[in-house]
Amino acid sequence: MASQEAAGIAAQTQQAPAPMGMRDVMSIIPFRRLWLAQLVSIFGDFIALYAVIAMVSFRMHGTPRQVTLISVFFLLPLALVGPIAGVFVDRWDPRRTMIASDLSRGLLILGLVFAHVPEHVYAVLFAVSVFSSFFVPAQSVVLPLIVPPQGLLGANAAMQQAMQVVRIVSPVLSGALVGWLGGNICYYADSASFFFSAAMLATIAVAPRPAHANKQMKSVISDVLSGMKFIVTHEVIGFVILSIAAGMFAIGAFASLIAVYVRDILHMNAQMYGALGSVIGFGMLAGGFALTKLAARFPDKAKLIVAGLFFCGLSIAFIAVLPNVAAALIGCLAVGLSSSLLIVPAMTMMQGQVPHEMRGRVTSSSMSLMTLAQGAALLFTGDLASRFGIAAVYYGSAVLMALIAAFGYTRIRKKA
Repeated sequence: MASQEAAGIAAQTQQAPAPMGMRDVMSIIPFRRLWLAQLVSIFGDFIALYAVIAMVSFRMHGTPRQVTLISVFFLLPLALVGPIAGVFVDRWDPRRTMIASDLSRGLLILGLVFAHVPEHVYAVLFAVSVFSSFFVPAQSVVLPLIVPPQGLLGANAAMQQAMQVVRIVSPVLSGALVGWLGGNICYYADSASFFFSAAMLATIAVAPRPAHANKQMKSVISDVLSGMKFIVTHEVIGFVILSIAAGMFAIGAFASLIAVYVRDILHMNAQMYGALGSVIGFGMLAGGFALTKLAARFPDKAKLIVAGLFFCGLSIAFIAVLPNVAAALIGCLAVGLSSSLLIVPAMTMMQGQVPHEMRGRVTSSSMSLMTLAQGAALLFTGDLASRFGIAAVYYGSAVLMALIAAFGYTRIRKKA
C-alpha cells in the first residue's frame, strides 16, 4: 500500500514539475538570445520614442493634440491590423516572421531622419507599428517552443524585467543624446537595434510547429472570427482577456492623468512626474522578482491575476484619497508591483492554454482589445477629469478593477 502511495506521489511530481525561476530560464540558450534581442530592440524603441516626442514638442512646436497623436498613430495598427496579422502568423514560420518584421522596422524607422512635420512622423510610426503587429503574436508562438511549460512564468517575468529596466534608463539617455547630438542619432540607434535583434533571432533554433498548425485554414475573415470566438467562449482565456483589458483601461486612465495630478494637485514640477514614472518601473521590477516565488505558493495563476487587479485598484484609490507626495510615491510603487501580478501571469496563461495552431490569432486579437482599452482611456479620461475631477476618475478606475477582481474571484471559487 505504501509503495503504491509513493508511486502515486512520484507520478504527480513528474506531471507537475516545479516552476522555473528567471535564473533557470536564462540558462536556456535560445531564450537568452531572444531576451537579449528584445532588450536591445526595446531599448532602441524607447530612445527613439522619447526623441520623437521631444522633436515634435520643441523643434516642430507641436500642439498638445499633435503630441497626443503620436501615441494614437502608433497604437492604431495594433488595434486594426493586429487580428489580421495573427491569422498570417498562424500560417507562417514564426521565427522568420519576427526576423522579417525586425528588418522592415529597421529600415522604416530611418524615415524619421527625414521627417520635418508631425504628419511625416505619424506616417512613419504607423508603418513601423504595422510590422510590430506581426512581431508580437509571432513571439508568443515562439516562446512556448523554446521554454518548457513550467518556465513560461519565469520567461515572461524576465521579458517584463527587461522592459522595465529600459523604461527607467532610456528617458535620461535619450534626453542626453538629443541634447548633445540631436534626435537623428536616436533613430539610427533604433534602426541598429532592430538589425541586431534580427541577427540574434537568426541564431535561434525553433522546434517545428505541429503538423496540424497550418491546416484547416479558411478565409482570413473566418480565421479572425475564430480567434475572437475562442476568446469569448473559453472560460479561462475570456476571464484573462477581460482582466487585462480592464486593467489596461484603468492603468491607462491613471497614467494619462498623472502629469496633471502632479501639476494641479501635488503642485510639483516635471521632476516629480519623472520620479513617479521611475517608481512605477521599480515596482514592476520588484514584482517580477517576486512572481516566481509567489507562483510556487499559488500555482493557480488566476488567483495572482485577481490579486493584481484588486491591489492595483486599491493603490490607485490610495493615491486619490491621500493627495500628497509620500502617498503618490508609495501608491505608484504599489501600482508597479500589482501590475506585474496582473500582466505576467495573464500572458503565461494565454501561452499555456491557447492551442498552438490558434496562438497567433488569439494573441493578436487580445492585443487589439487591450489597445482599444488603452485608446479609450486616452480619449475619454481627459474629458471626464475636466468634468468630475482627477480624483473621481481615479476612484472610478479603482472601482472598475475591484469589480473585475470580485467577478474573477467568484468564478475561481465556483470552479473550485
